Amino acid sequence: MRKHPVIFGMLLLIALGVVFSVLFYGIGVNSGKTKSFSLNDKVGVVSVNGVISDSIEITEQLEDFGRDDSIVAVVLRIDSPGGGVAASQEIYDAVVQLKKRKKVVASMGSVAASGGLLIACSADKIVANPGTITGSISAIMQFANVEELLKKIGLKASSIKSGKHKDIGSPLREMTPEDTKIIQDLVDDIYNQFVDVIVRDRKIPREQVINVADGRIFSGRKAKEYGLVDYLGDMGFAAGLAVKLAGKEGNYDLVYPRKKRVSVFDYIFESAANQMSRSFKNKVESWGGVGYLYCPSNP
Repeated sequence: MRKHPVIFGMLLLIALGVVFSVLFYGIGVNSGKTKSFSLNDKVGVVSVNGVISDSIEITEQLEDFGRDDSIVAVVLRIDSPGGGVAASQEIYDAVVQLKKRKKVVASMGSVAASGGLLIACSADKIVANPGTITGSISAIMQFANVEELLKKIGLKASSIKSGKHKDIGSPLREMTPEDTKIIQDLVDDIYNQFVDVIVRDRKIPREQVINVADGRIFSGRKAKEYGLVDYLGDMGFAAGLAVKLAGKEGNYDLVYPRKKRVSVFDYIFESAANQMSRSFKNKVESWGGVGYLYCPSNP
């Protein structure tokens, strides 16, 4: 091998690739929380964590559990302050489709507010902890204005546009009263869509919903008084309830979505791509966007 260092180096790289591939394959296989064999009924668990910015992964998990005949029911574990309107609505629609085949129970964690509450309304039943932070039935759209700052540092900006409202919400100018009305109408329409969901799914009179749908937050116990939650309990209670709704009795196992098996190279490239995508998305969204989001740092 001393006479052929190139061949030796190639063999070494291949060996390292095999080792890392086996390592990551093992991580993918062992990362799930399911038992390899069990005669118990199985309850699928789909988690909605953090700010909701995308729905693809969660909707795919819901669809997979819907097709799996071994899953008798699904628990939607929500620990989120909400997020994007479209993403929240897409997850909501996916749960509605899943309910045609399986019973679904929403389990609220520490926070299940705004878009998190919207998603919970899609379930057959909602379970919250007494201290869960929920509510924030509202829609919000924020914009930054740096016009005065640019003046102080001697910069000017100009826009060439095809319509007078094309740059609506631009940080480079103050919004006109007409601009403000357009944005307000948009936010009001999205807000009313949220209220419509609660009225329809929770079967609460619209006037009663409007009374608490002003952006305020409240505890899980208070939400039960308002009719927004069916039961007070933890994740275990929610899973047991899901089994009962499915007409089953006895022991059950919680089944979590399996993580995709990827090679070390796929893992590296996917991680880099995801990081770049998140960075770009955060920069774009920092200028403003409409959302079902509870954000205590808002002024």
